[in-house]
Order: sequence, then structure tokens, then C-alpha cells
Amino acid sequence: MNASFRNGRGVLLFRRTFFVPQCSFAHVERYYYLLLDVGSLAFPLMASFEPRIRFASNWRGLFAGIAAMAVVFIAWDAVFTANGVWGFNPRYLIGVHLIGMPLEEWLFFLFIPYSCMFLYEVMRHFVKRDVLAPIARPLSMALILVLGVVGLIHIDRLYTSITFLCTAACLAYHVFLAKSPWLGRFYMGYAVSLIPFFVVNGILTGWLLPEPIVWYNDAENLGIRLNTIPIEDSMYLLFFLLIVTTFYERALKRY
Repeated sequence: MNASFRNGRGVLLFRRTFFVPQCSFAHVERYYYLLLDVGSLAFPLMASFEPRIRFASNWRGLFAGIAAMAVVFIAWDAVFTANGVWGFNPRYLIGVHLIGMPLEEWLFFLFIPYSCMFLYEVMRHFVKRDVLAPIARPLSMALILVLGVVGLIHIDRLYTSITFLCTAACLAYHVFLAKSPWLGRFYMGYAVSLIPFFVVNGILTGWLLPEPIVWYNDAENLGIRLNTIPIEDSMYLLFFLLIVTTFYERALKRY
């Protein structure tokens, strides 16, 4: 064996060569959730001033919708976090918390609806005809029935029951009371939003990572995963966007 390794200098050189990059990489990991937030917002924000879409001109209605949604969902998130329905991996957080939730989660409720509503407007611009209008009502009624039944059967599973029953109630309001004429447009925007959703939420729940950024207590959900994503998340997104769109369309008065 080389004398430099026998007296320890070789070990020190090895550590300097190989271990320092690992420490730097671990330091970068703290920003993963924040980078996902910022990455989700970056292109929609830059494209908001594009003259064909003119998304920035709709900010008043957008932020009214985001504010209304946030009142419900931040309280919901805080209660679920406190009760262990889900939680956050400190490995991927910068360490700033407010009422028990990381800063990155607060930003999620601003950046993600902004990006999804940008996609909603893009689809409105490029798909002139409301192609899903004929099926919007029957699709909504089918979802109300399925979500209502599954939510009641699994009333003991907090994430499943609350998400499914609240989504069903919100859809019922739009179908039977408000008779919202934009539901076909909403479903198209939602369907397109599912594409980045599966990427971003997939990473949040552990896809491509050694550990999830957001973990879930499977005793409080159905245990059915779409890749790494609990199936409830897809309805959480629908409910989430339905509230934002309600106030957004009300402010724009397009119907």
C-alpha cells in the first residue's frame, strides 16, 4: 500500500475529491420543492403578456379565485399536516415554516393555480369550440355519484372522504344550482393540467427521488397510486381548480 494512504493523507485526499461534491449536492436538495414551485410558474408568468392570450389582463379575476381557494385549502392543509394525514420531508425544504407548513407549500397554492389557469386560457384561445360541452353535465353527474358513494363508503379515511365528498358537493352546486355554462371548458383545461400535474406531483411524491418530498399516511387514503401519486390527488386538483375557475369566470363575465 502507498505510504500516503498508510499515514492518512491519501484518505484525506480521497474525501476531498469525492465527498465534498456529495455535501454540495445535499445542500442543493434543500431547494427541490422550491425549484418545483418556481419551475411550474416560470413559463406561464413569462407568457402572461403574450398578445394573443393576454393572460395578465385577467389577473384580477385570477387572484380573486386563488384567494378564495387558498382560504379553504390552506386551512385544510394545515389541519391535515397537524394530524399526520400527510407531511413534508425536511431533506427537500429550505426550513421556513408558517403555521406548521413549509414556505414551499404556501407558494404551491399561488404558483400551481396560476399555471393551471394559464393553460385553461391557452386552451380557450386555441380550441375555439367548446367540444366537451355536450358531455359536461353527464360527466359531472357521474363524478358526483361515484365520488359521493366512494366518499361515504370510506368515511373513515380522512383524505378520501373529505376530498371526494367536497368535490362532489362543489360539482353538484355547478350542475344543479349555478348551472355553470363553462364546465366543458373547465374539463378541457383540467385534462391538460393533468399532464404537468403527473410530472410535478409525481416528483413531490417520490418519483425520480430517493425519498418523497410530500409523504402520505395510507391509512387515510385508498392506497391506490397513479405511479407514486395517491388517486385522491387528482380529485383534490379538480376541486382546487373548480373553486379558482368559479371566481375567475365570475369576474370575467364571459357568459
